[in-house]
Amino acid sequence: MKKILACLLAVMMLGGLTACGGNDEPQQSAANSPEASTPVESPDESQAAALSGTVNTDGSTSMADVMAAFQESFGDMYPDVTVNYSGTGSGSGITNVLAGTVDIGLSSRALTDEEKAEGAVENIVALDGVAIVVNPENTVTNLTIEQIAQIYTGEITNWSELGGADAPIAVIGRDAASGTRGAFEEIVGVEDACVYTNEYESTGEVIGSVAGNPNAIGYASLSAVDDTVTAVQVNGVAPSEATVADGTYEIQRPFVMVTKEGTELSEAAQAFLDWAMSADAADEVVAAGCVSPNA
Repeated sequence: MKKILACLLAVMMLGGLTACGGNDEPQQSAANSPEASTPVESPDESQAAALSGTVNTDGSTSMADVMAAFQESFGDMYPDVTVNYSGTGSGSGITNVLAGTVDIGLSSRALTDEEKAEGAVENIVALDGVAIVVNPENTVTNLTIEQIAQIYTGEITNWSELGGADAPIAVIGRDAASGTRGAFEEIVGVEDACVYTNEYESTGEVIGSVAGNPNAIGYASLSAVDDTVTAVQVNGVAPSEATVADGTYEIQRPFVMVTKEGTELSEAAQAFLDWAMSADAADEVVAAGCVSPNA
């Protein structure tokens, strides 16, 4: 019995020594350990979490692809911000931002001096070529600026005059409110002098009309051109992102986000504009088939 008690006493003493020895090294609590600490958010993450609201944009139909790319990427960064886009034409977008009914207007042409005098502010987010498109069956593949002007003013009315088939030219264009039309007519030098067979309200309608008519010619944003039509060379230069960037393709114009001078944007709208104007948005501009002036 005495031996058993002695053994138990020895075990108890050993346990006490072990417990005291453990206090010789500082213990780190779970709350203070590196693995358990809460990571500090970066400023960008904090801003994304705090930013919310709605940004209303309206205007150019030619900017649809750029806006779609912007909406997706900006939405990924700021999930609580909704960017709305309505394609009603450049003229409408400029009018609406000046009237205060939208945050940002969208124009596929440079602003006029008159629009700037009314308070419109030009923010260029992309550069785009205006492609001259014909039906894939058309054998005419190269036109000069002068020939394009003569087609649109009615001086040249048959494809045979340009080395093509003996067929009347169907001259397709956009409505008067279109920024694409404004840019095209100004660059080619045919403002208020065009004789159109048909006028359409959207880029898609122009592409569809030319695709369905072997004798048609039209103009459209380079980013909207697909394999249903053929983009001809202009003065021997094919329209492309590279030739728009180096200036060798002559028929090109800016894509503009329009704001109103003296009007303070909401935090969400200002963040969207700042991002769209930065080098961070360059990949989205290129993905939409345009050239970024801010890369």
